[in-house]
Amino acid sequence: MGKAGQGPEQQMITDYLRRMPWDAQVKEFEIKKPARTAALRKSQEAEKLLSAVPPGSAIIVLDEHGKALTSRQFAGKLDGFMTEGFNSVAFIIGGADGLDDSIKQKANLTMAFGSLTWPHIMVRAMLAEQIYRAWSVLNGHPYHRD
Repeated sequence: MGKAGQGPEQQMITDYLRRMPWDAQVKEFEIKKPARTAALRKSQEAEKLLSAVPPGSAIIVLDEHGKALTSRQFAGKLDGFMTEGFNSVAFIIGGADGLDDSIKQKANLTMAFGSLTWPHIMVRAMLAEQIYRAWSVLNGHPYHRD
């Protein structure tokens, strides 16, 4: 949810996505918030977010109540999804009101970047870095150090 803008966080996202060595496409979908009640807003956001998920994708929801993983565990989850036959991974970051239960129920994994609440753009930047880090773990690249 929300718009990224062109600040330093967006520059970090662009940098990490540019480092990705594979030919897979990374698509960011930004959805504007409808101006309604929180419950209706979450329901409408859920419809829009789920419609943007490509068929055959594993769905990872980022939520402060999700599971905290180490970087190696995260890499293992991504590798496991590909082994299980998913053709892509869709990461869903909700808006300020959180995510509708319909999204949480479809998630293959619900994870958190700690129990703190983070601004949406920071979560995007951290996620881009962790995806790159996961690639480095899975491919023996020296970027990740334990």
